[in-house]
Amino acid sequence: MTADHRAALEDLLFRMADDALIYGHRNSEWTGLAPILEEDIAFSSIAQDKLGHALALYHLLTDLGNPDPDTLAFTRDEQQFRCCHLVELPTQDYAVALMRHALFDYAEQNRYALLEQSTYQPLAELARKVRGEIKYHVFHASTWLRLLGNEGTDESRMRMQAALDMLLPYALGIFEPSPYEQELRSAGIFPGEEELKQRWLEDVVPLLESAGYRLPAIETIEPAYGGRRGYHTEHLQPLIEEMTVVFRIDPDAEW
Repeated sequence: MTADHRAALEDLLFRMADDALIYGHRNSEWTGLAPILEEDIAFSSIAQDKLGHALALYHLLTDLGNPDPDTLAFTRDEQQFRCCHLVELPTQDYAVALMRHALFDYAEQNRYALLEQSTYQPLAELARKVRGEIKYHVFHASTWLRLLGNEGTDESRMRMQAALDMLLPYALGIFEPSPYEQELRSAGIFPGEEELKQRWLEDVVPLLESAGYRLPAIETIEPAYGGRRGYHTEHLQPLIEEMTVVFRIDPDAEW
């Protein structure tokens, strides 16, 4: 592996790990607060899965010579995170939580499907391992999109449509191009963000339209870029501070 290929791989792993860490914490905020008990359990379980994915990805970064996972997760500042803006947003509205869940997890399902063929075997093995978990995440998300769309009430459709309209620019920000696109493709590590976006569109557009949601022309939407380069929304730093409060009390503690 050349130095450029190594840098490309690390950038990809940080993007994925930071997405999973921050999104896992956002989902965990519904524990005890979801509108029905079943959804309380579902979002708590999905949050646990995402944190597990983050841990596994940080371990891959540690194997490449980076610090241990706890250090990577809990000691970096906002500018060092490479998560997309979508995962940072607070979700006081359950319609926003569900719509983001669908938009993000369809991207994750396609990303890991592509990574199953990665030439970097530790990442390919991880992708095959988590495939089953993400399948159930997508099933959960798509079920609720349909229930609250065509099969829902006027209010549920209105709130879900409003969530979609608000979140689409952030969802497109998932696919912010990497400065290492060529290196990732040439090494066979990952085919790139543009191919991932096209696969995502092939999944989510028919799903959303079949569930009764209105979609603008995707090419007219300005993606919310910046997160992959360390430029974040005002919501990330408060989340990091809350997420790391126990760790910062005694960073050298052993659990």
